[in-house]
Amino acid sequence: MTQPLSYSSYLKLDELLALQQPKAVPAHLDETQFIIVHQAFELWFKLVLHEIDEIFLALGKNDLRSATRLVRRITQIERLWLEQIHILETMSPTDFLRFRDLLGPSSGLQSWQFREIEFASGLKDPRFLALHEGNPQAHARLKARLAAPSLWDAFLAALAKAGLDIGAGRMGSLKALYQDPAQEPLHALAEALIEYDEYLALWRAHHIHMVSRMIGGKPGTGYKIVEKNLKGDQAMGTQGVDYLGSTLSRKCFPELWEVRTVLEHP
Repeated sequence: MTQPLSYSSYLKLDELLALQQPKAVPAHLDETQFIIVHQAFELWFKLVLHEIDEIFLALGKNDLRSATRLVRRITQIERLWLEQIHILETMSPTDFLRFRDLLGPSSGLQSWQFREIEFASGLKDPRFLALHEGNPQAHARLKARLAAPSLWDAFLAALAKAGLDIGAGRMGSLKALYQDPAQEPLHALAEALIEYDEYLALWRAHHIHMVSRMIGGKPGTGYKIVEKNLKGDQAMGTQGVDYLGSTLSRKCFPELWEVRTVLEHP
């Protein structure tokens, strides 16, 4: 007889709660929270990718309202990221060092889901594919996302559907979003996208401070992987905080930031 669906069976709690498997012997309590925090991040990354794909579908149907709502949902998830990353700061640096060496070369650089979010958002760098050649599924997904249109491409397509120039006169079209009341739906979407971009940058900033607080100027755990796969390319090397600092200037939608410089009083 089939058992009725329960909270536990619906959420697969038995399987989920068995996925935390610390390596330290004897066990160290901070390793369990370290694992759970990072697993939770990966679940949020999965949801963000799900929402991004829904945004593409909404924009394909010119449903600007739904697309804007979903972008704002992602921003709320990013707000959670900012809070979640500070849980790691409840460890002392010495507590982290008790199990850090057990991580080996594993690194957040290997989070293919986060890299897929970046690719979908327009931050495409094919060099990162080399880091995932040992994972065929991840490599295939990243390769497909690299070739697919980005959120910016989908946004430009929405501008074109509204009769706005997306070629040489594109900056004028972007200005129109902020100055022409008739373009309010696109304006709302543009503001949702730039907020998404802003919180992604804030997450990077919080992340770099957390890492600095934990390991200071030590190299990141993924440095050897990058050296091996990317031929020692200094622009890609993960020298801990220094590498993370180099990512702070990345913007998914630079033209939405640039248009603010050329806006005029109506």
